[in-house]
Amino acid sequence: MRREAGTGEAGSRAAGTGVAESLAGASSACTIAPAMWLQGPVALALAQILTVRHICCNTNCCFGAPSAAHVLSMASLCPMTVQISPSILSADFARLASECERVAGAADWLHVDVMDNHFVPNLTLGLPVVESLIASVTTPIDCHLMIADPDRWAPGYAEAGAGSVTFHAEAAAAPVLLARNIRAAGARAGLALRPATGLESYIDMLPEIDMLLLMTVEPGFGGQKFIDIVLPKIRRARELVRGRDLDLWIQVDGGVSAENIERVAEAGADVFVAGSAVYGAADPAEAVRRLAAQAQAAADISWWGPSA
Repeated sequence: MRREAGTGEAGSRAAGTGVAESLAGASSACTIAPAMWLQGPVALALAQILTVRHICCNTNCCFGAPSAAHVLSMASLCPMTVQISPSILSADFARLASECERVAGAADWLHVDVMDNHFVPNLTLGLPVVESLIASVTTPIDCHLMIADPDRWAPGYAEAGAGSVTFHAEAAAAPVLLARNIRAAGARAGLALRPATGLESYIDMLPEIDMLLLMTVEPGFGGQKFIDIVLPKIRRARELVRGRDLDLWIQVDGGVSAENIERVAEAGADVFVAGSAVYGAADPAEAVRRLAAQAQAAADISWWGPSA
């Protein structure tokens, strides 16, 4: 199953300020921060490319300064596993291309909410705008279709060049066939569930998709408050992914912020949609990096993370 990440900093960016402190209590005695053995500009540079969680291949490497080759090898051994997909629903629609560029290089995806005023009580944008964005930006597009009759319309977004196309289970007539059609058109296929939609009915479909999107607000509007009763569903989804050894991303969308992203990551999510938390910040790119740092730190020491 395809598992290509977006073109942001996942896989290389550091967990950032505060992550070393967050990881200090981790169970592994070899979980260290670069600043413990590097000084000055070198430590700062490494902090931009290296996840601070380091599983030592040799206990001696925890002491003293490692070689340059060892430092570089650590970067490949400790990739970022979380991804951030800023929602342009919270951006300035009058200048969408420039708003997308504000997070370029930091975001892994651009989350585009397509709403038709039928499946949800809001109208946003459609395929022509998505096509224009694809032609104008370098960050891959993550389309979330909150529309009626996705069986008819969703493959067109994949054919237009979207990297990921997610449709709602509640709206699809033939979800398995639709997922296969999206994949055949060259995109990752995602299945979205509203907060009240049960997960168990879709367990057998998980091998047919690349991403499961669990809504933590009712779809239709940005800026809503996070619904924390979805956290057990996120955990259950992660249990299913682990139990079946699936290469499946778990995305969460709705009210994600610095105040709750660590709980969401600990529950089992690895792809995070954030709108207001990114575009409401003075520096959206820095907001993306900080959210990623928090999520990665929580995932690293979680029950499902690499140390589990």
